[in-house]
Amino acid sequence: MPLRRRYARLLLAAGLLGGVTTPPAHADAARAADAADAADAADAADAADAADAADAADRYVPLRVASYNIHAGAGSDQMFDLPRTAKAIRALDADVIGLQEVDVHWGGRSEWRDLAEELAESLGMRVYFAPIYSLDPAAEGEPRREYGVALLSRFPVLDAENHEITRLSTQLPDPVPAPAPGFGEVVLRVHGVRVHVYTTHLDYRAEPSIRQAQVADTRRIMAEDCDRRGRCPRQVLVGDFNAEPGAAELAPLWERLTDGVPKGDGLTYPAQQPVKRIDYVTVSDGIRVRGAAVAETLASDHRPVVADLLVRSGR
Repeated sequence: MPLRRRYARLLLAAGLLGGVTTPPAHADAARAADAADAADAADAADAADAADAADAADRYVPLRVASYNIHAGAGSDQMFDLPRTAKAIRALDADVIGLQEVDVHWGGRSEWRDLAEELAESLGMRVYFAPIYSLDPAAEGEPRREYGVALLSRFPVLDAENHEITRLSTQLPDPVPAPAPGFGEVVLRVHGVRVHVYTTHLDYRAEPSIRQAQVADTRRIMAEDCDRRGRCPRQVLVGDFNAEPGAAELAPLWERLTDGVPKGDGLTYPAQQPVKRIDYVTVSDGIRVRGAAVAETLASDHRPVVADLLVRSGR
């Protein structure tokens, strides 16, 4: 109970709000009734406050989300150092992290290691890896060579899918735009609320046509999670978009998503002296961005972005 109301009730109960002369009996009765009414009103107000507080607590749940292009475990110094990458991710203290440029037995640059599994084990998190490329092994009997995106989560993964979006392959001699995997999605239960989290890595080329197609694919895929009445689940899209917020090809995203703009300039690339903001945490309706920041680390050629979210329960 607020101190002000409790103090008023004590005054009434002690009769200290009356005059110094002894009141007649009927006045005492009236004053007692007034005191009882005031006490009831205070109780009702306190109950309403408690209900409002409980409603507010139930309505939103916290979630910290990050996006990090890990450059296949190599820092700005171009040296492969996976423990350094893990340390940078751990410092974010995020519940869910979308990773880009993740090698899984890909090649010598990352010592043929499974970066997705090793990072998950080091951080004590669950992982879903969504390859963009999955190639035959270098030698018979060895694992497939894979490269793509991944999602690390402290929460159980209820479902996961590797979606196809338009890509221009870097592994073919004469590529043409075509559907290819590497748009990862996980469905999480966050404090009782289902949240769909996606991670993506859009095309890096200066010419924007491939990114335009990828944005259209992204919108279509995310809309598939909505019901026939257009009611959509809570959705978070993170990734390396390879374009700045004002780029024309990203404009359709902002029709349905909110950009979690980091404090300050928010620049993420290149890590040593960033001049561009191309890494994002974005959210759908039903999710508030409490704040966002860019972490200063040279564990990759990008800096990670992390955002504190409030996810609304119910519809």
